[in-house]
Amino acid sequence: MILFPAIDLKNGQCVRLQQGDMNRATVFNLDPAAQAATFERQGFAYLHIVDLDGAFAGKPQNAQAVEAILKVVKMPVQLGGGIRDMATLEAWLGKGIARVIIGTAAVRDPAFVKEAAKKYPGRVAVGLDARDGKVAVEGWAETSTVTALEIAQRFEDAGVAAIIFTDIARDGLLKGLNLDATIALADAISIPVIASGGLASIDDVKALLTPRARKLEGAISGRALYDGRIDPAQALALIAAAKAA
Repeated sequence: MILFPAIDLKNGQCVRLQQGDMNRATVFNLDPAAQAATFERQGFAYLHIVDLDGAFAGKPQNAQAVEAILKVVKMPVQLGGGIRDMATLEAWLGKGIARVIIGTAAVRDPAFVKEAAKKYPGRVAVGLDARDGKVAVEGWAETSTVTALEIAQRFEDAGVAAIIFTDIARDGLLKGLNLDATIALADAISIPVIASGGLASIDDVKALLTPRARKLEGAISGRALYDGRIDPAQALALIAAAKAA
């Protein structure tokens, strides 16, 4: 189980949104690279970054901040937001991103995802962000007519490294993960699933380590880490103990 600390980028700053609303953003750090270095010092093994402006614009908007992060951390980094074509995807992989996350294009252009996953095995993930069961696109500004499961099933056997499933209704609100929906998705597909949206406390981390959640690859934590609701040392120790058991 991997606990991914999240850095969401807006105007070059490290922020957290509530329910994906760009007008409900809290700035947590003016220096995203410093925040990334802190996460690495705390012992996290894999970093999750989202270019929020890029998700709305359809192309990278916070490249300078991402590149600054890549210069200061050694841990692998996965990045989403505004990756809609092969040129953008390849540019990020060339700059040192370990895994790219494709969201909107997974709904609008599944052939692109399949081509990318085949060309770069293990380095392409799909981000499925659901509102009332339906997948939202364009930085969550629009809701599609398809479910997360329907889209995930399109990529079975395509070589996609992971599905990152976010419950928008919980994101940034510290209401706890929607583990029932996330585990149901993981049970229905063979692609590894990462939980996202609402992780609020050490109890959520403990829930991720229960037998029913064992199939999940990990979970993403944002606001709870910034607010101090989750102690990194305690969370990582629990995960290490569970792996050793």
